[in-house]
Amino acid sequence: MYQIITSLASAVRAAAQSDVAGAVAASPEVTNKCDLYTNFIAKSFCHGGPVMVIIAIVGLLTMFLIVERVMVLSRLTVDKTNLNENLFSMLLRGELRQAIAFCDRRPAPLTNTLKAGLVQVLNKRPDEEVQVAMDAAVLRETPRLEGWTSFLAVFGNVAVLIGLFGTIIGLIISFSGVANADAAQKAAELSRGISEALNCTAFGLLVAIVAIVSYGFFQVRIGRAVNDMLESSMSMMNLVCANRDKMKD
Repeated sequence: MYQIITSLASAVRAAAQSDVAGAVAASPEVTNKCDLYTNFIAKSFCHGGPVMVIIAIVGLLTMFLIVERVMVLSRLTVDKTNLNENLFSMLLRGELRQAIAFCDRRPAPLTNTLKAGLVQVLNKRPDEEVQVAMDAAVLRETPRLEGWTSFLAVFGNVAVLIGLFGTIIGLIISFSGVANADAAQKAAELSRGISEALNCTAFGLLVAIVAIVSYGFFQVRIGRAVNDMLESSMSMMNLVCANRDKMKD
C-alpha cells in the first residue's frame, strides 16, 4: 500500500513539476503556476493539488442537494394552523366532500394525511379504520419529506476523508521531494507539499461543515412536518369522534 501511495505521489509531483516548468517558460518571473491567480480562493484551490477536484465535486453535489431540498420542502409544507382552521370548520358544518376537495386543491403530505382519514369517514368506516388510514398516510408521506437528505451527512463525512487523503498525499510529496532535492530546492519542495496538505484539509472541512449544518437544519424541518401530520391527524380524529352525527355525504 505504501508503494502504491508513493508511486501516486511521485506521479503527481512529476505532473506538478512539468506544469511549473511550462508556467516558468511562459513567464520567467513566475515560479509556480498557482501564483498566476490573484484571487485567494483560486490560488488556494490550485495549491491544493489534484485531490481538490474531488473535493469540488463533492461540494457541488452538496450544493445541488441543498437547493433541491429547499425547493421540495417549500412545496411540500403548508401552514398547519390555517389549514386546520379551514378544514375543521368544514367538518363542524358536516361538509365532508368540500373538505376532501379542499385537501385536493393543496396537495402536500399534511393534506394527504387528513384526506386519507376523511375518505374513510365519508365511506362510513369505524374510527379505528379512520385512524389506521391516517397512520398509513404518515408512513407513506414521510419518505417524500426526507428524500435524499441523509446524503448530506454522507457528503460531510466523505469530504473530511477526502481532505485527509489530500493531506497525506501532500505530506508524502513534501518529504519525498525533500529527500531527493538539493539544498537549494528543499525549502520550496517542503513548503509546496505542506501547502497542498493544508489546503486540502481546509477545503474538505469547509464542505463538511456546510453539509452537516444543512443536514441538521433539514432534519429539524422534516421532524416538524412529521409532527404536524401526527398532531393534525389526532385532532381531526377527536373532532370526527365527537361530531359523527353531523357528518353527511
